[in-house]
Amino acid sequence: MPFVMYSMSYKFMFDFSGMPRHFFTEIARAGYQMSIHNKIGGATQDIIKKFRIQEVTGLSFSDAVLLLRDYISLEAKNRLEREKFVKTGKRALFLPHCSRKYMDSRCKAVFDKDIPSYVCAHCSEDCLISRAVSFAETKGYDVYILPGGSCIPEILKAKHYGGVVGVACGEEMKLGRKILGNINVAGQTVPLTKNGCANTAFDFETLSAII
Repeated sequence: MPFVMYSMSYKFMFDFSGMPRHFFTEIARAGYQMSIHNKIGGATQDIIKKFRIQEVTGLSFSDAVLLLRDYISLEAKNRLEREKFVKTGKRALFLPHCSRKYMDSRCKAVFDKDIPSYVCAHCSEDCLISRAVSFAETKGYDVYILPGGSCIPEILKAKHYGGVVGVACGEEMKLGRKILGNINVAGQTVPLTKNGCANTAFDFETLSAII
């Protein structure tokens, strides 16, 4: 199940959504180095220390290391596959429904069970999903707001996308990349900056740059 949208695959909660912009710049820089040298080196520990990750997030050192290594590894894979991705034509964006501003009747998105996917109604201007949908659609993407990842193989089989951008937690996207590799679909990934069952988050600037 690629890019599974159940964002609780880690056994701990984390929230990087309030981190400064240069935190993500450091992740990108470490990913670049890893894509060249195929190793992380001391980058993970350096980032944990520089941004006081344990103090700010409450994560244990081992959990912080696991999370940062996943972030850096996914960024490295993005860079390695970027040239292939930019040459694709038909693309899709898979978003997790748990990043909607509201998870109740205040969200006016309509659920299309035939896909299955939510269709954003853009009812809240400050909704992260609404912003992502609007931006991606202006770039020609088909956008899916998914309650889970089990339907994605069928979507890929039916639609024949050349490129896919997936937003989910790092643990799930590692599985997703294996699936995309097996069917020769170029992938780019955007890890969640906050996990959970609701009000999850991702960095919009990172997503827009990848799109």
